[in-house]
Amino acid sequence: MGYEDDTQPSEEEAKPKSAAKLSKRPPPETSESSRLRGLVIVSFWAVVIVLGIPIWLWTTSVYRARLPLDHMLAWAHGKACKPSFPLQIFIEAPHLQEAEATHLVHLTQHTLDDLNEFSAHHLRLQLMKSIRPLSRVNASMPIVGKYDGTQFHEEKGKWQELGEGALTVKLLDDDDLVVPQAELRKHSTTLDVRYPTNQVISTSSSSSALSSYLAAQLQELFSEEQAMIEYILTTSLSPNSQATQISPSTNRDLRTRHSNSLRPDLTARLASRMTRSLKYAPTYHVTISLFTPASTPSSWDIQAAVAEYFTPLLDSMSAISNFTVDTQVQLHATFSPSVHKPEYDAEADVWVLRGEDLSGFINAAEWPLSPSIGAGPSLNFILYVPDQTTSPLVVKGNHASSWLIPQWGGVAIVSPSETANKTAPATRLSKEAIRPSLLIFSHQLLSFMGAPQTPPSLPLQLQTLTRVRAASLLLSASSTMGSLANLTVALPSIAIPETVSAAVETTLAQLRNTCNALKEGHFREALDHARVAEAHAEKGFFEKSMVGQVYFPDEHKVAVYLPLLGPIGVPLIMSALKEAKRIAAARRARNSA
Repeated sequence: MGYEDDTQPSEEEAKPKSAAKLSKRPPPETSESSRLRGLVIVSFWAVVIVLGIPIWLWTTSVYRARLPLDHMLAWAHGKACKPSFPLQIFIEAPHLQEAEATHLVHLTQHTLDDLNEFSAHHLRLQLMKSIRPLSRVNASMPIVGKYDGTQFHEEKGKWQELGEGALTVKLLDDDDLVVPQAELRKHSTTLDVRYPTNQVISTSSSSSALSSYLAAQLQELFSEEQAMIEYILTTSLSPNSQATQISPSTNRDLRTRHSNSLRPDLTARLASRMTRSLKYAPTYHVTISLFTPASTPSSWDIQAAVAEYFTPLLDSMSAISNFTVDTQVQLHATFSPSVHKPEYDAEADVWVLRGEDLSGFINAAEWPLSPSIGAGPSLNFILYVPDQTTSPLVVKGNHASSWLIPQWGGVAIVSPSETANKTAPATRLSKEAIRPSLLIFSHQLLSFMGAPQTPPSLPLQLQTLTRVRAASLLLSASSTMGSLANLTVALPSIAIPETVSAAVETTLAQLRNTCNALKEGHFREALDHARVAEAHAEKGFFEKSMVGQVYFPDEHKVAVYLPLLGPIGVPLIMSALKEAKRIAAARRARNSA
């Protein structure tokens, strides 16, 4: 039978097993190996700190060109320039003695200064003579050379160049008049003022009915321009201005300096007009279209009509902006489905469109009207010829045949009965039939450009438009500079290339030139400088490299760097912590021993 072996191993047999277990433990670390491991860890950290971090910062750093932030904010806050608009009014008085004419100009100037409540826009009268005077008597009042555009001042002792003449006033005596009369020439910048001969004043009198009448006429001529410029300056310094982030007290002082006379109703009308007009652009694209729901007329003498009735206006505005003109014809152009069909008015014997349907008159889904051609804004002028069965077609209520669509264009309806011409077929619109519509489009174009409604002289309106555009561009470029400065301060990680710095320097230089040209009365030159300033300001603000980094959040940076730095940083940090712990333990052991 079997049995169990209860014998225990001897001490000699157990000793090899114990020795095997002890041999698996690492040998004690020598001081040399500990020092070597510490040096390795320190060397790794030295490479990271001395080479890795500087190279990383250098390769990932964002270049920020230096910008004159103080100057940029000064322009945005209206501290660098106080726009001034001195309008030179030349006075011709061929029937008055020099002393009488000089005294009359003095009295009129004093009356104008008393009537003016907006100091930034003021009229300066200059007495004109056909030749320079031989003596310097009464030289305190500038006397202007008629053909050389210079004036003499006693204080400066020399003749100097004048600014652009805004208006020429011709004083003519008339024995048949009882009271003075003024007549503005519609196609020039000349105001003819006829006065009774008995109203000629002596040089010793302190008042004159003629000077009061002349001052009132001049103030009335430029009242709308003054209100427009005052409105532009006031709104640019409003609390809701985009770039003027200044204290309320400073903002209030600036607004009070510019606005003392704008009435609420006038402000509302100017705001409506500014909303209707287009933002300034160097080039505008004009499209004149012929639309008809029938198959006739299928052609028109548009080239000859545009050349005779429309191009002269575009040429006169070439100093402000350039224009390109395109034409097109669209047959079988039906109304938009949302527009009610014309209704017949038996009392007036006309077909009428409801006023509420005018906003949806344009069938944008089917009519080939491009909203934008090229870089500049587009204006669409539509000449609509209704069908013979719904003609004549007018707007219900006021029986108007044209209307304006803000910031888009205008519409003019020409009924077939109005296009009848014995010498032209019914299938073609003659130049004479197109003429009324082009005249309407001309008035609408002036409205879109922001031209004033008064005075009734196209050259004066264009002069006003030049000054208004120069002021608006000056303020717009200044506001852009302020926005760029605020963006630079708010986003310190955004890149600022040298192109932005160059654009800012050019903008500030052109703004200074604009401000100086305005103060000197050279308004066309001011518009040229302001146009360049606005272009460079927009170029600097919308730099591609800057715009892309505005929308680069910090979370994206963490998502990029964490997978790269995590595998490297964790071992380095853990090894440094272990080495620090070992050194601390060894130091405690030495202290306890």
